[in-house]
Amino acid sequence: MLHKFVYRNDHVVSMQEVRLSPGQAGLLNGWGVFTTIRIYEGQPFAFDRHWNRLVTDANRLKIPLEWQRENVFAHLGELLDANHVKEGCARIYFVYNRVGSWVSDEAMPEVDLILYTADLPRRIGPARLGIQSFGRYASSPLAGVKVTSWLENVWMLDQATRRGFDEVILLNEHNEVTECTAANIFCVRKGEVTTPPLAAGCLPGVTRAILLELGEQFGARVQEAPLRREDLFAADEVFITSTTREVQPVSQVEDRPLAQSGGPVTRRLAEAFSQYVAQSLLKTGTRTST
Repeated sequence: MLHKFVYRNDHVVSMQEVRLSPGQAGLLNGWGVFTTIRIYEGQPFAFDRHWNRLVTDANRLKIPLEWQRENVFAHLGELLDANHVKEGCARIYFVYNRVGSWVSDEAMPEVDLILYTADLPRRIGPARLGIQSFGRYASSPLAGVKVTSWLENVWMLDQATRRGFDEVILLNEHNEVTECTAANIFCVRKGEVTTPPLAAGCLPGVTRAILLELGEQFGARVQEAPLRREDLFAADEVFITSTTREVQPVSQVEDRPLAQSGGPVTRRLAEAFSQYVAQSLLKTGTRTST
């Protein structure tokens, strides 16, 4: 559930007061970028990682950013305080207003900054995953960019839930595994952990990046390599990761139950990630952007 107050450009306003116009061409065309940040104990986690990805994505979409990292971080803090958020998540959006011919002459910034917070999605137990062919196009010039044009993801997730699944694995045009609609995917076989490379068309998830760094420290080699659906069917364990779900085990892929749901490697990496979060919070102590 979204919280009462939103930050837009210069100030915090209630949800009912926010005015978005059809003249903001990027809003209706989906020309924008965003990120979802986890809030632990009132602190944004891994803000710098999220910010760096936002800037990279904005550059690829040619969105001019005048906002500075420190300012956006401070504004996010204002919003967390206004909504009294201790545990939850936040989103940062940059929406490009001056694109195409369907624009208005309203006085508005070239790029809108929109921040809002929400409760964490409620997820219980292991995930059941369907499979969607041609869910990603690895050759797209925007592959791997976290854009606000989210229809394909929402539509494919809806189709999967109608079939009784919690999420759906997206295959690219080469029939390779890429990711889920809102999570990266990992496959465990004989103690080795593999996740698809960015070249497959997946998003560079923040939790994914942290696990790639942490793996060997906690006795699990984590590597990037192409995966196909057969690799998932033959896996000892499968798990998915995201900002809101952290490390979530998978119990089923299509009609095939996995031999182990939440097996030893998944548990080790989940514990490693939790330790990383705890250490990060101890280092910051108060709200900082590191």
